Amino acid sequence: MDTSAAMTAADDDGELHFVDVRRRVGAIFVGSIGNLVEWYDFYAYSAFALYFASSFFPGTDPVVQQLNAAILFAIGFVVRPIGGWLFGHLADSQGRRRSLMISVLLMCFGSLMIAVTPTYASIGVAAPVMLGLARLLQGLSLGGEYGTSATYLSEVADEKHRGFYSSFQYVTLIGGQLCAIVVLMLLQQVFLTPEQLRAWGWRIPFAIGALLALVALAMRRNLHETDDFVAAKKRGPRRESSLKALMRYPREVLVVVGLTMGGTTAFYTYTTYMQKFLKLSVGLTDNQTTLVTGGSLVFALILQPIYGAISDRIGRKPLLIWFGVTGTLFTIPLLFTLQATKSGFVAFLLISAAWLIVAGYTSINAVVKAELFPTHVRATGVGLPYAVTVSIFGGTAESIALWFKSIGHETWFYFYLTAVIAASLLVYASMRDTKHESAMGRHE
Repeated sequence: MDTSAAMTAADDDGELHFVDVRRRVGAIFVGSIGNLVEWYDFYAYSAFALYFASSFFPGTDPVVQQLNAAILFAIGFVVRPIGGWLFGHLADSQGRRRSLMISVLLMCFGSLMIAVTPTYASIGVAAPVMLGLARLLQGLSLGGEYGTSATYLSEVADEKHRGFYSSFQYVTLIGGQLCAIVVLMLLQQVFLTPEQLRAWGWRIPFAIGALLALVALAMRRNLHETDDFVAAKKRGPRRESSLKALMRYPREVLVVVGLTMGGTTAFYTYTTYMQKFLKLSVGLTDNQTTLVTGGSLVFALILQPIYGAISDRIGRKPLLIWFGVTGTLFTIPLLFTLQATKSGFVAFLLISAAWLIVAGYTSINAVVKAELFPTHVRATGVGLPYAVTVSIFGGTAESIALWFKSIGHETWFYFYLTAVIAASLLVYASMRDTKHESAMGRHE
């Protein structure tokens, strides 16, 4: 063979590989940024609840006010299954790109409503009602965002690095909450007094979120459709609904429910609830609470791609079992020790230790679910059973914890969390390793 021709062919192969990698990374970046904005908007509610709860719920007991705010946070989860089904059907029938665009637009409306809603002192009971409506819109949006973005990132990634690339869903998911915490820190320590934050400053992050959602919408307009979806569409138009098609995979649906329940309860414990726990139970100051929460989220964010890359080498199942075993053994002593400490630094170390456990689930749960289902039902299969499970276990974690605290039995929540993780461990031990037995590439 001619040497120059061989070199040219090699150069062409290298250039094609570079173009392919750049295309994948670009798509993952845009998809992830949109995901970050959606989760920032969603978590801004939790991050700023300490400041706006009194504006919507009258009374003098801060625990009861936070409980009321947490109930509305949970209401946002009630409609997530509807969002998972609605946007999953849209993604499976009309394309991942269109579903991602509509979901971020809906989040924009929800955030804007919270930013402009008058307080209880101004319009009475209509204030928490409007707040609840905004949370419903955000819940619908996020219910669709998870399944579609998990599907999109998994389909865009190449087979050898699917765990690594798809882990960026939780990088941006945690990053969205981290951005909310950073905005809180800047408002707390640089721009506003605590009185200003409680009076009107809590509206600022929601206005920022609405604006960022519009930016994400513009970016998502340029997303290309995934090759898997295009290949599935070439097989002809669908003749049944996504929900009916999903019923053909009852075992996979139950696996999604089982593997999610423990992980989502742990995730929301160490994210949305942890800020209240540090403030109301550990007794840290506002600034300490924000710094510890923000620092632990940075640590959690760093862990995601590391664990994702590990799963590409050893499989998904070992990481899930790691989470299930260590979560069952160490959750109770971790939370008891955390409650007893008065040091912000020790609290940070303990929460970081918890993230070493929980990252075994968060880093790969999206790709595991995507690998369970064929292309034509993947977004619905990932999104709907996940959203139902999150509504039951994740969305109620904070409310259950605060309710136990309000009746004087806060530690009961530690045992509840451990029991849910142990139940998921049974699923991890019995399920197949989706890295080695994947449905990716199957279009029927």
